[in-house]
Amino acid sequence: MAKKDYYEILGVPRNASQEEIKRAYRRLAMKYHPDRNPGNKEAEEKFKEITEAYEVLSDPEKRARYDRYGHAGVSGQTTAQHMNIEDIFRHFSEIFGDMDFGDPFETFFGGTTRRRRRQRWHSRKGEDIRIKVSVSLEDIATGTTKKVKIKKFVPCNVCYGTGLKPGTTQQTCPTCRGTGYVRQVKHTVFGVLQTTTTCPTCGGTGRIIEPCSACGGEGRVKGEEIVTIEIPPGAREGTAIEVQGKGHAGVRGGPPGNLIVEIVEEPHHIFIRDGNNVIMELWLSYPEAVLGTTVEVPTLTGKARVKIPPGTSSGEILRLKNKGLPSLEGYGKGDQLIIVQIYVPSKDRLSSKTKKQIEQLAIQSELKPSNRTGIISNLFTKLKDLYSILRHRKEG
Repeated sequence: MAKKDYYEILGVPRNASQEEIKRAYRRLAMKYHPDRNPGNKEAEEKFKEITEAYEVLSDPEKRARYDRYGHAGVSGQTTAQHMNIEDIFRHFSEIFGDMDFGDPFETFFGGTTRRRRRQRWHSRKGEDIRIKVSVSLEDIATGTTKKVKIKKFVPCNVCYGTGLKPGTTQQTCPTCRGTGYVRQVKHTVFGVLQTTTTCPTCGGTGRIIEPCSACGGEGRVKGEEIVTIEIPPGAREGTAIEVQGKGHAGVRGGPPGNLIVEIVEEPHHIFIRDGNNVIMELWLSYPEAVLGTTVEVPTLTGKARVKIPPGTSSGEILRLKNKGLPSLEGYGKGDQLIIVQIYVPSKDRLSSKTKKQIEQLAIQSELKPSNRTGIISNLFTKLKDLYSILRHRKEG
């Protein structure tokens, strides 16, 4: 009986790429595998047929001979009935291994459960922990340290993180003699097959242990730790600080995870942050603004004296150089911007004497309609500058 064309068996064109051949075999092998079709002789034959086709078409040299001479070019060299089982499942490893299915032979023949049991005794790195820490602008200006209590997994103080019952040691597995695997003989549709599988006694670790009763063999328990966190000068909202080794303890002696700290800026009762600058309002009385004065204002690191020039208008912006926040990158500092506001008392709060004095001042004022226009224009210019600053802060 003439054999079917290998390309037809896999359902691919003759110019198919190796990746297309691999995908076709993957799909058909999963569909017709004997373990998925117990007792189905037709599926068994189909599985052997597609395995034979893939054995030839996946090998460039064999494929070239097949393309040139047909079945005669590979006759007597490769058939599914005479292939070693390791050859057959080598194709499974090549194809399904890149899908992170592990060893396909173990997957189809029950190895997945043993694989999980084996890994249960392996060490593993601890998980990272993420927290948020609130920081004031004053602390951001100078940098500071914060002590934070963190609930996390810590090393077991009974087994000291090993996961072993105190007083016991790891013993060599008597079944596999420390190799972690055993050889088995199976009777399948391919005949008598000798295979290598994970040791069912030790789960592949090659050792037998008694787990610690305090941690159940994990090597870690729930606890807490006070961690000191260094906040760098110039940190801003959302800045992430990584503290090495302060996450959850590792499993059975594995390395600990890290602590990831996200900075949250506390709202300030005086200052508004604008990049590395800080903005505040300063209220002056009308006489102080007209005659000029010297006032004391707060800064992020103390206080400073500011000279108010005579004739200062409401909305005017004064600047204190280098009184803002430092750059997180370590160069330069921002400024402190002071927005002047003129305090105007309500009419009801003025005494009769004060009202008369103000009226007399208005009569004697040198402000004429012609130069009032210039003053108003100047005021609008300053308000425009103020709006620009506030818009920049909002966008930032």
